[in-house]
Amino acid sequence: MTMYVPDSQPSQTKVLPTMYDLPSEDPEEPGLPDEFHEFQPELLRLTCRPPNHPPEQIFIGTDINLYYDSHHFNWYKRPDWFVVLGVPRFYGGDELRLSYVMWQENVSPLVVVELLSPGTEDEDLGITEEARNKPPTKWRVYEQILQIPYYFVFSRYNNQLRVFRLIGNLYREQVLTESRFWIPELELGIGLWEGCYQGCSRLWLRWYDVSGDWVLTPEEFQRQRAELESQRAELESQRAELESQRANRLADRLREMGINPDEL
Repeated sequence: MTMYVPDSQPSQTKVLPTMYDLPSEDPEEPGLPDEFHEFQPELLRLTCRPPNHPPEQIFIGTDINLYYDSHHFNWYKRPDWFVVLGVPRFYGGDELRLSYVMWQENVSPLVVVELLSPGTEDEDLGITEEARNKPPTKWRVYEQILQIPYYFVFSRYNNQLRVFRLIGNLYREQVLTESRFWIPELELGIGLWEGCYQGCSRLWLRWYDVSGDWVLTPEEFQRQRAELESQRAELESQRAELESQRANRLADRLREMGINPDEL
């Protein structure tokens, strides 16, 4: 099994292009095919909150170019979603990244998630063969060049989640229990949740904690807190009503005994 080591990429000593020299968008490339590719990564981002890493030392990338070869500046892959541990949330302390450049960051992603589309399915699953004088396939980049420990592939068409773990420098597909998979390095697991997100009810990928509970989005957290506050207020109201009823019964008993409770 290959151990994940942050800062594992060799540092470069010569002057190389910065993130601003390597654009994040190709003007000739078509846009994403559907809203699912927007909402699903968003849900993963909102629920990926590892308890063992400060948020400012976690970078989550969604549909941005990942450059991996300092000898070929135009070679990149664009994962649907990935997370990197041990790098600043902001580039240089205060800048949003335009891309993720391996020879600048020097840390490979820990997890990559690809959402299958008809046009990318073969490459996502490692079926596409290498072509002469062409960039390496996505599978080889993730498995052999970047050596990303965990590779998830999810199909919205048949709701199948497949997990590949890097073992002995090769991806081995893992057997899932209840469509869930635990990642010790994050102290979180990823699995299929049936619920409503952005008004759409279906199976979604999201993160769960050590107790097996789904990590709440900020909106869900606020809604849950509001519900708890409402319940607490209702209990206080009921408690006050019981105290009032008890006081009235006591006053009635005193009056039956010829005692005016208002004069006590």
